[in-house]
Amino acid sequence: MASGRRDDDFRLTPEILLRAYAAGIFPMAEDADDDSIYWVDPTMRGILPLDGFHVPRSLIKTIKRQPFDVRVDTAFAAVLDGCAEPAPGREHTWINAQIRDLYLSLHAMGYAHCIEAWMDGQLVGGLYGVSLGGAFFGESMFSRCTDASKIPLVYLWDRLKRGGYTLLDTQFITAHLSRFGATEIPRADYRLMLDEALERNATFYPAGAGTLDSVLQSLSQTS
Repeated sequence: MASGRRDDDFRLTPEILLRAYAAGIFPMAEDADDDSIYWVDPTMRGILPLDGFHVPRSLIKTIKRQPFDVRVDTAFAAVLDGCAEPAPGREHTWINAQIRDLYLSLHAMGYAHCIEAWMDGQLVGGLYGVSLGGAFFGESMFSRCTDASKIPLVYLWDRLKRGGYTLLDTQFITAHLSRFGATEIPRADYRLMLDEALERNATFYPAGAGTLDSVLQSLSQTS
């Protein structure tokens, strides 16, 4: 469950949005055509423990075959738009024009990042989120072919581990994320983890990250 407060006329700024993330809340819209936003503060928060990340063996085999060219921050707007596309089980998007502009601004400011999956020169999947201190707030992901969102998630995990992050916030839990070890924690526990993570000096661009070798090395160190 989540608590929410609707703001029909309020115009967010990137700075206010960053303060909201630091306080543990995030904005959503009812759909793309709704100009208003509402704040979400889940009573149970989804997180993906970086030390408890699980990758199925079948996906590891796929990763080794390198079906995608995995890139970082080369097509943020396209990833954002991909996440807003209708998909099976998600006919409407929570990304309206105001939210889209805000995340584009955060990306330009260096706070929002994406991991992309490319095949034959076409963007086929990816994810994006917001980075503050040692916390990464995963916002959304999309896939136009098999594993095109799963593999970017594994690459994100490797990058966050190497970069000194301690919190990967998924906001909510889905069956897709549960397969990777995502779990729910009470709001109070989340706030403690968030406060600790915000004090850390992490980097989204650690040396050695972003390669197949770095991902496979990190996977070999998991139980």
